[in-house]
Amino acid sequence: MGDPLKRDSMLRNIPKGVWVLGLVSMLMDISSEMIHSLLPLFMVTTLGMSALAVGLIEGLAESVALMIKVFSGVLSDYIGKRKGLTVFGYALSAFSKPFFALTTLGSVVLGARLMDRVGKGIRGAPRDALVADLSPPELRGASFGLRQSLDTTGAFLGPLIATGLMLLLANDFRMVFWAAFIPALLAVLLLVVGLREPDRKEVTKRSNPIRRENLARMGVAYWWIVAIGAAFSLARFSEAFLVLKAQMSGVPLALVPLVMVAMNFIYSLCAYPFGKLSDRMNHKRLLALSIVVLLCADLILSVDGHWSVMLVGVILWGVHMGMSQGLLATMVAAVAPAELRGTAFGVFNLASGVAVLFACVVAGGLWDGFGAAYTFYAGACFCVLTLVLLRMAPRDVSSL
Repeated sequence: MGDPLKRDSMLRNIPKGVWVLGLVSMLMDISSEMIHSLLPLFMVTTLGMSALAVGLIEGLAESVALMIKVFSGVLSDYIGKRKGLTVFGYALSAFSKPFFALTTLGSVVLGARLMDRVGKGIRGAPRDALVADLSPPELRGASFGLRQSLDTTGAFLGPLIATGLMLLLANDFRMVFWAAFIPALLAVLLLVVGLREPDRKEVTKRSNPIRRENLARMGVAYWWIVAIGAAFSLARFSEAFLVLKAQMSGVPLALVPLVMVAMNFIYSLCAYPFGKLSDRMNHKRLLALSIVVLLCADLILSVDGHWSVMLVGVILWGVHMGMSQGLLATMVAAVAPAELRGTAFGVFNLASGVAVLFACVVAGGLWDGFGAAYTFYAGACFCVLTLVLLRMAPRDVSSL
């Protein structure tokens, strides 16, 4: 009985603002995943686009989101405020949703995806910095894990709702996309009225966060984490390819979003426990274990077989996400100076964004040119590269 009581006590001690940010993330992810779980199929079956085009759009969208985080993070450090940028980012994503329902052109899909991901990029680093600002150090891993868990709860509820609406509406993609606008608006409203930004020490003279001396203050360990995060992003290309793999495995069209439900359900279950574990366990060891799990997922997904084999790979992918995403954020927060956390998260995501774009283009090209198996073989090779880089990391990273 001791463990449940201890767990409940820890959850009660996590600040209200972290819960609000988690619930906002959950609502926005419900909206986004209602669209994204169907979008690859919509692009291929309705708009007649190729897997390479899907990979290029996904890569551009995700990398833009990650790269924009550097600018929003730097700006939030410079002005000393984070909530306004976070609200603006969520609002921009919310108002991108109707364009998916209206489009008949691949270029409009690209524009809407970029608008949505620009919003994600604007809010990402200030939001992560807010979590770090709100959380006491001894609960930081648990706080990031809780926010990630709530975020991912939305990521499995979204495809589940999309599946139900597809069955109810006779595979009407556009009506599902319209319905996705509702939780996005609710997310923006909750953030505006529910979050109070913590007070920060007034700075009389502001310094440019990306000046050389400020970047040097990040330290060697931070830059190694940036490099490891970029290599990790090469290994984990867009989840759009999991959706396409499900269709290849014979899953009926209306039920394909359930693949993302399964992945994100496992992700949600794992994120908070592994976040708590990261407060007690060596970060490098836990990260290495998550890379091994992703490597196994890629090898299983490379197999052409019954949909149940594919499902095992998807579940392992979800376990890996739960182990790694909050952990990487915790590692960045642990080594970055408090007044430069927005910049630290932004630069980290800039490097990851470039890697995501490259990974998605490679994945789409391999899929079209050689078959789905080679896409997942490439992911496995990048996992090995990440493990080698992690092994070479200095003691400052190993001791986190």
